[in-house]
Amino acid sequence: MNNQRLIFAAISGVFTYGCVAAMLGTIMPTFKLTEAENGTIALMQAIGLMIASISVGPLVDRFGKKPALLVSLLIISGALFSLPSTGGEFGLVRMSLFALGFGGGILVTAANALASDINVEHRASTLNFLNLFFGVGTMATPLVSANILGNNATTLCYLVAVVSAIALAMTGTTAIPGPKKEGGFQMSDAGDLLSKPALWLLALMLFVYVACEVGIFNWEVKYLMEQGVDQTTATNILGFGFAGALTIGRLIVSKLLKDTKPQTVTLGAAVMMAITTFLMLQTSSPAVTIGCLVLAGLAMAPVFPTTLAMVGDAFPRGTATAMGIVITAGWAGLALSSQIIGSLANSSGLRAALMVLPVAAVLMALANLALRSSMNNKAKAASAR
Repeated sequence: MNNQRLIFAAISGVFTYGCVAAMLGTIMPTFKLTEAENGTIALMQAIGLMIASISVGPLVDRFGKKPALLVSLLIISGALFSLPSTGGEFGLVRMSLFALGFGGGILVTAANALASDINVEHRASTLNFLNLFFGVGTMATPLVSANILGNNATTLCYLVAVVSAIALAMTGTTAIPGPKKEGGFQMSDAGDLLSKPALWLLALMLFVYVACEVGIFNWEVKYLMEQGVDQTTATNILGFGFAGALTIGRLIVSKLLKDTKPQTVTLGAAVMMAITTFLMLQTSSPAVTIGCLVLAGLAMAPVFPTTLAMVGDAFPRGTATAMGIVITAGWAGLALSSQIIGSLANSSGLRAALMVLPVAAVLMALANLALRSSMNNKAKAASAR
């Protein structure tokens, strides 16, 4: 098995999804929709992500990662090529965003499940290294849009569609192992899997984390524009500042996790997320807002991949199924936060609506502490036998 080739295939998929994940916040101002409609199209993307993630895990465990990767990239490419033809019409945009979400949900689950099996001894480090390319993708989309394409949403859609097609070709030419015999999911395993408290605590952690991260990706450009920052500058700040910090943070943490427990890293991240997002909303100074935004990106960097690594460690059997459940919870956080932020912004303003972010971070810290207590109790019970 060529591990370098496998990690390259996983990277191409995660990079593609990073480009897609940052698109909505980047092109949202060009749709000329209301805040509530913007929240709804984000909700449609989240619903697509959720349906795909919850359904694809057992299929990946049963049939392997390659078919899932190929199908997801085909769906994403098709959705991106069709999005410009919607003309910004609300109903058609909703359909395209649902398709993007559906393809993305399959892609994220399959790519992370693939990388999770490459280096089991350093799973958290490997997944952080992999997902730094998600950060590169989220950084590339707004930067290319603002500085090369002149915020032309049509050209951006076609460009990212080409990126997806290239990833499709890379995956198609890579020899990816089939399903693990010992890790295959059987319906008889479902009851035992769903009865584990650790699964639901990890799901809660990702639920509130994604609510926080995607809340920034979808709404920060508009928030900065409300503070008097022009669209191009605000988009650059999202790319260089927040997405850049996510990328750098994952590179740093991929080395740190070789010696530090994942639970400790994610708890520290949650505390810092709560502080930085709260402070970001307490100032009218764009400079202070930007500084807090960068620090928030660094704090958030390890959470998604490290939480998935914790899933892989806790569920060596049916890994993709467990990951699919936890990732689905993450997309539920995307759906709920986008809808709440859009609705609150209509009635109370965007600043008040974005208080959802620090509240979510506090909930993540509490879930982490509960998970730590659950794991300690399990370890004590095992040692007493």
